Amino acid sequence: MSKDVSAGSAGSTTLGQLALGLTLLAFGIGATGVVDNVAAADASAVATWVGGVALFIAGLLAFRDRDTGTGTAFAGLGAFWFTWGTAVGEVGSAEAAGLFALLWALLALSLTAGATRGSLVQGAYGLLAVAMALTGIGALADSGGLGEAGGWVAVAAGLASWYGATAALADLPTFEGRAAGRGVTATG
Repeated sequence: MSKDVSAGSAGSTTLGQLALGLTLLAFGIGATGVVDNVAAADASAVATWVGGVALFIAGLLAFRDRDTGTGTAFAGLGAFWFTWGTAVGEVGSAEAAGLFALLWALLALSLTAGATRGSLVQGAYGLLAVAMALTGIGALADSGGLGEAGGWVAVAAGLASWYGATAALADLPTFEGRAAGRGVTATG
């Protein structure tokens, strides 16, 4: 374990990881049904403004700092959450919702492959990919159980992202990637 905070655009990275973590927690908790009368759709405002706008702005700030890995991750995820948050409640088929989640699972898979191997951020992106895949397959198969499982995985991804940002702010220990120089260290 190391107390080192990753190099790069630390401010935009921390902001982005917090925004991603909180959005995933809100979405995941709603999808699990663990809180009475709270559904994933209830996270739409958080998804739109925190996960969408704040994450997209963090991505633009990272691009400004020439951190293309973090910029790509946060701008892409910001676009995803803004789209999802503004589309919740729109009339659409379960198949369209499932396809949407599966396509965004591909983005998360790409981010996982690009993050530093063994890092907390790589784990968060990997969990996000699994959460979106489960959510998408659950919607296509009309399986509430898969959707709930996706929610629990989203909660785990949110906790990983939130902890990474909190560790950077509070100088707490984090796991650093095993392949220094591989991938973008600012995002993992």
